[in-house]
Amino acid sequence: MDREFWHKQKADKPLFPDLIWSRPENAAFAGKLLVVGGNQYGFTNPATAFTESRKAGIGVARVLLPDALQKTVGRVFDAGEFAPSTPSGSFSQRALGELLPMAHWADGVLLSGDLGRNSETAILLEKFVTKHNGQVTLTCDAADYFTSSPDAVLSRPDTLWVISFAQLQKLAVQARFPKAFTFDMDILRFTDTLHNFSQTFHAFIIVKHLDNIFVAASGKVSSTRLTEELKIWRLKTAAHACVWWLQNPSKPFEALTTGVVTSLNKNVW
Repeated sequence: MDREFWHKQKADKPLFPDLIWSRPENAAFAGKLLVVGGNQYGFTNPATAFTESRKAGIGVARVLLPDALQKTVGRVFDAGEFAPSTPSGSFSQRALGELLPMAHWADGVLLSGDLGRNSETAILLEKFVTKHNGQVTLTCDAADYFTSSPDAVLSRPDTLWVISFAQLQKLAVQARFPKAFTFDMDILRFTDTLHNFSQTFHAFIIVKHLDNIFVAASGKVSSTRLTEELKIWRLKTAAHACVWWLQNPSKPFEALTTGVVTSLNKNVW
C-alpha cells in the first residue's frame, strides 16, 4: 500500500527545518499562549506547561488558575491570573467570565490538566470549547473531560489532542469510529487507522505508540522515532506543539510535527 500521507522524522532532525529558520526572533511576534489548569491540591501541570512554553519560544504566556490557589501561589507566580473556584478547589462555572476574555487575548489555549474531577469544571470546559473559536490544546486529565462525550469537540476545528494510547482508544470508541485502536497494532496498521481517524474528524492528534510519537492532522501522519523511553511526555510535547502551531496557524501538520522534535531535543533550534 502506498502511504504518501506518512512522513518519518528523526528525533534529532526536524522534518520541516524551514519553520525553524523562519520563526520570529522578536518576542513581540512570537505569539501569546494561555495555559489553563490546576486545582486546590495540584499546580504542577500548569506550572510545567508555562515553563515548557517559554523554552519552546512563546512570546508571552499567562496562566489561569482557580482562585483556591491564590493564597499559596499568588505571591510566587507572577504569570498567574485567578478565576472563581468551587468549594472543593476546582474551576467553577463562573470562571467562564475570566476564561473567555483571556482566551480571546491569546493566540492559543492549552488546557494543561490538574483540573481534578468536578461536575462544575466539566460544564465550564464544555461551554468554553463551544463558545471559543480559537486554537485549543487538550492534554492529561483535561482530555479526560471530553473522551467520554467527544462529539462537540470532534466537530470543532482548531482542536489538538495530546493524549495517551488509552485515551485515544476511549475517544475512538465514544466517537463510534468503526476501526479499533489496539495495543497489539503494528506500526503500519496503526498509521493507517490514525490516518483514517484524522480524515473523519476535525481533531488533530498527537499520541505515542511503539516507541514513536505520532502526529495526525487532516489525513497526514508523521512519526518521530524515540531514542529513549519517555514515560512522561504529554505535557511537554503539548506545550511545544501548541506554541509552534500558534506561530504557524496555516501549517498545522508541519508545526505540530516540529513541536514534537523540539520537545525531544533542545538543540534543534
